[in-house]
Amino acid sequence: MSDTTISRFKVPKLDGLPEDIRQRILAVQEKAGFIPNIFLALAHRPDEFRAFFSYHDALMEKSEGLTKAEREMIVVATSGINQCLYCVVAHGAILRIREKNPLIADQLATNYRKADITPKQGLMLDFAVKISQQAHEIRETDMQTLRENGFSDDEIWDIGSITALFALSNRLANMADIKPNPEFYTMGRS
Repeated sequence: MSDTTISRFKVPKLDGLPEDIRQRILAVQEKAGFIPNIFLALAHRPDEFRAFFSYHDALMEKSEGLTKAEREMIVVATSGINQCLYCVVAHGAILRIREKNPLIADQLATNYRKADITPKQGLMLDFAVKISQQAHEIRETDMQTLRENGFSDDEIWDIGSITALFALSNRLANMADIKPNPEFYTMGRS
């Protein structure tokens, strides 16, 4: 283990990780050109790393229902409200690339209600933010509004699950003070 500035907690060396985790991290590095700090910061707890990224992939890599960009919109908008710098910056970069829009992530993280999104996406984010901040107030009328505007029950579940997973992620990243990689700040901006 070595001290780093990416987290309050010690970050394991890549060559000391279990093979499956090391291979996953190397695959991400090959694709992105760098290792996102969240992978290194969570790797010191292998079972939790595996569980987190398994659930992440099940929600964020789906090809049916919500688009991959809409999934990222949920992450960026709720992470902005939860004041999670890591998730806003990292997922903001992914969103800019997926939407081919250099402005969208900043708009969503600051005030999604004024972002250049469709009314349907606005309803999706209203629901996600309500789950993030006031889940105890979710009522059947919230579900019905989404259904009346074209969301399936599976999509509604995905909105809730993505919001819930990133509530966990936001809190872990804030508690551990996980720093965004500098590369994320400029991705998808030009």
